[in-house]
Amino acid sequence: MNSNYNICVIDDDDIYQFTIVKILKSIDLDKKISLFSDGEEALEFLIDNLYNNEELPDVIFLDINMPIMDGFQFMEEYVKIKPKLNKKITIYMVSSSVDPVDIERAKNISDISDYIIKPIKAGQLQEIMNNL
Repeated sequence: MNSNYNICVIDDDDIYQFTIVKILKSIDLDKKISLFSDGEEALEFLIDNLYNNEELPDVIFLDINMPIMDGFQFMEEYVKIKPKLNKKITIYMVSSSVDPVDIERAKNISDISDYIIKPIKAGQLQEIMNNL
């Protein structure tokens, strides 16, 4: 398996960030992990690195409920910059929300690969990374 993936986690929960980093390191998938507490920070990072594929993530794990810019707002802005990206970025929405409205809304956004209900497990992460 190729473990040379840049991984981006956009989530305001410090414990979740700590946990997912530990899991990624335990399955040797920690080439580069970028952590952001809200969608706006992450979007600014993507815009600043539009043409820098070494910095851009291969996969984004995106939470829904965050301050400043939530996951759905992030996706609205991401769609606008996506045509400028020279790299395919796979996005997974990862949330503790089991609300059918959130799940359906995420599934209706073509740039979201899947909706994962927290907590995400090592086996799920391994499978996601294997499928990239």
